[in-house]
Amino acid sequence: MSHNHSHGGHGHDHGGNYNRAFAISIALNTGFVIIEAVYGILANSLALLADAGHNLSDVLGLLLAWGATILARRRPTARHTYGLRRSSILAALLNTILLLVASGAIAPEAIQRFSEPSSVSGGTIIGVAAVGIAINTGSTLMFMADRHNDLNIRGAFLHLIADAAVSLGAVRADSAIVATG
Repeated sequence: MSHNHSHGGHGHDHGGNYNRAFAISIALNTGFVIIEAVYGILANSLALLADAGHNLSDVLGLLLAWGATILARRRPTARHTYGLRRSSILAALLNTILLLVASGAIAPEAIQRFSEPSSVSGGTIIGVAAVGIAINTGSTLMFMADRHNDLNIRGAFLHLIADAAVSLGAVRADSAIVATG
């Protein structure tokens, strides 16, 4: 359900156009992937490198969700009598597959680290995770308004809020490591 109305001379589109939110979230998360990868290498942190891979899948997921919301807005045609609204379901499925592939890609290295642990820079991880909290919280807020009305918006919202929570967990865990050695 999309409707436009004006507040004090400027219009708002509730429930319809999230192009700006998707573009900003994709740009921020792409930058964060680069930050995590660079600091993951510098700090010798598999956690940061793994999260960079995970956030790269988030960027791809946001791109899929954005494309699905655009397709879902298309009018029905003789060939597509329901329009392309089903693309939301396919995008959600592809997002799930991306997350499983990203998780599977880091599993062998994580298992190896149990037998051959390496030291990491806790302060670096805390700083990068704090940036992740800010980026994911800001992105989450952009999708908050229509999270109950659109499957892809809800998926983006839930995924971004979960990522912010994971970054908060990383800050707390690494703070404990730094404090206790």
